[in-house]
Amino acid sequence: MANAGNWEPGKPKYYGRFNQGVVTINLPDVALSSEGNMDEFWKIFDDRLELCHRALRCRHDRLCGTLSDAAPILWQYGALARLKKGEKIDKLLYGGYSTISLGYAGLYECVKYMTGKSHTDPEAKPFALQVMQHMNDKCAEWKAAENIDYSLYGTPLESTTYKFAKALQRRFGIVKGITDHGYITNSYHVNVREDIDAFTKLKFESEFQRLSPGGAISYVEVPNMQDNLEAVIKVMQFIYDNIMYAELNTKSDYCQVCGYDGEIQIVEDDGKLVWECPCCGNRDQSKMNVARRTCGYIGTQFWNQGRTEEIKDRVLHL
Repeated sequence: MANAGNWEPGKPKYYGRFNQGVVTINLPDVALSSEGNMDEFWKIFDDRLELCHRALRCRHDRLCGTLSDAAPILWQYGALARLKKGEKIDKLLYGGYSTISLGYAGLYECVKYMTGKSHTDPEAKPFALQVMQHMNDKCAEWKAAENIDYSLYGTPLESTTYKFAKALQRRFGIVKGITDHGYITNSYHVNVREDIDAFTKLKFESEFQRLSPGGAISYVEVPNMQDNLEAVIKVMQFIYDNIMYAELNTKSDYCQVCGYDGEIQIVEDDGKLVWECPCCGNRDQSKMNVARRTCGYIGTQFWNQGRTEEIKDRVLHL
């Protein structure tokens, strides 16, 4: 289909996958809209999922009719396919050649509101898994009906964690433990404020990665491990044996004013979170380097207030 001249049936193909886009459902909004009523929750959940479905079809339908000439490197020269000049990409949008993603965010807050417990609690975990399975079932239903490869994707959110949190606050006010922070929890993750060790966290989240086939990443937050490489190897081996995709989060900061190369701190000043060198007090962001994982990516820029609060709240898992 991609006109890969060197591909032989039955052997691996090294290019030809791409994603048509993602639309993310705000799970805490579904829970709060239901006011804690389980029957209402599932009704609203289905309504919101269908809204996401319609939005995904807008993305898909917008791509239909695109000519390979729009991006020759992608469509003609082998990055994604080797179509002819003037050929439409439509055939690549069906049949599993490309995916299209239903994203989700805030499973922790959703479960916490509906059950009163974290999804790590044995009593609440079945509901959390049921929510994940329901989204997978919807993707399978849409795929069977349309021959478009819908899949469930653990949205990294990046800066959108703040946007979603502010939207929840506007709609529902401040609800303790749910909307009282400037961020919501990424995808299926254990809440960043929850005390849990690295191995328990990874084992728990591995069950949710299995239900997030369109994309997922887990992480454990660690201190400076330069003098404890044996522990690093232990965690990496555990990741290899137990979970599909996970990372170790550490800090890599530098103050250009005084040369401090430890952890740059986040402090509050007049209601605003700012980065400050603990050695010389430098707060000039143009004169410091800060690196933090923002879920899927290691960012070296500075983040909005919501994501900065999330970074500040992270507990260590080792």
